[in-house]
Amino acid sequence: MRSLQKRTLELGIATIADGLPRPVAPAKAIEALIERKVALTRSELENAAADHDIVASLLAERHAAPASDAIAGDGRPAMERLEGIDRVRAAIDELTFFTHSESLTTWPSGLIPPQVVATSRSSDERILRRGIRMRSLIGSAALDDPGTMAYLRELTAKGAEIRISRLPLERVLIFDRAAALTPIDPADTSRGALLAREPGLVATLVSLFERMWGQAQELPPLSGEGRPAPADDRPGEIERRILESLCTVDKDETGARDVGISVRTYRKYVASLMQQLGASNRFQAALLARERGWV
Repeated sequence: MRSLQKRTLELGIATIADGLPRPVAPAKAIEALIERKVALTRSELENAAADHDIVASLLAERHAAPASDAIAGDGRPAMERLEGIDRVRAAIDELTFFTHSESLTTWPSGLIPPQVVATSRSSDERILRRGIRMRSLIGSAALDDPGTMAYLRELTAKGAEIRISRLPLERVLIFDRAAALTPIDPADTSRGALLAREPGLVATLVSLFERMWGQAQELPPLSGEGRPAPADDRPGEIERRILESLCTVDKDETGARDVGISVRTYRKYVASLMQQLGASNRFQAALLARERGWV
């Protein structure tokens, strides 16, 4: 019996509440099983690739170049010119797959078209599920585009860190502070991109990103209409679930897991809700939310 209980907890289809095992919601149980299967499959593929030197062999063929070319520490070209959007997308897919700790991105225009959202959603979700830190800088035009704001809020709910910049941004994508993509022509990104692996250049681009990040502002909380939520507005679905968790759980980790977001994001929502309610602590926030009929 104990082994069965342990197994259900490991699979994420049960949790401990008041000292007793309790089943989680069916949707969350299915999501936990899917994520576990994805993680196992990814691990098996990476181990197989490592055992047979598949990636090294493919990269050796792809990046074969004269000895006079600049080579990065891992044996690949320190700089590549990727002509056309298809080659850029292929490079992004490859870099994203092998990212282990951090993804940094800027969107100078501030607008993420629906077709880009559709193609980016799955890879963005995979990055966040793997626990990779994702930071994105968005131009201020995003504030006036409901579609872009909806997607940004979706990402922040899953753990992404996003800031809005009212200053000009440079387009750059940085992976694990080891590789970076910048457009060949900033005015026409469809022409292609430059892929840099040279440590000094990548470090300079990271410094540029950090400087732009420090000058940007946190993404404002959004109401259902996409505007900053006034203090007397009723909370959205995620805020309501967080307020309910404040009434029933005593640990942020438990509340975040029940809501289905990261602990960092959960705490940001709690701080914002406490400010809206004028509460000095979480217990008072839960009481004031009940008084207002929010939960």
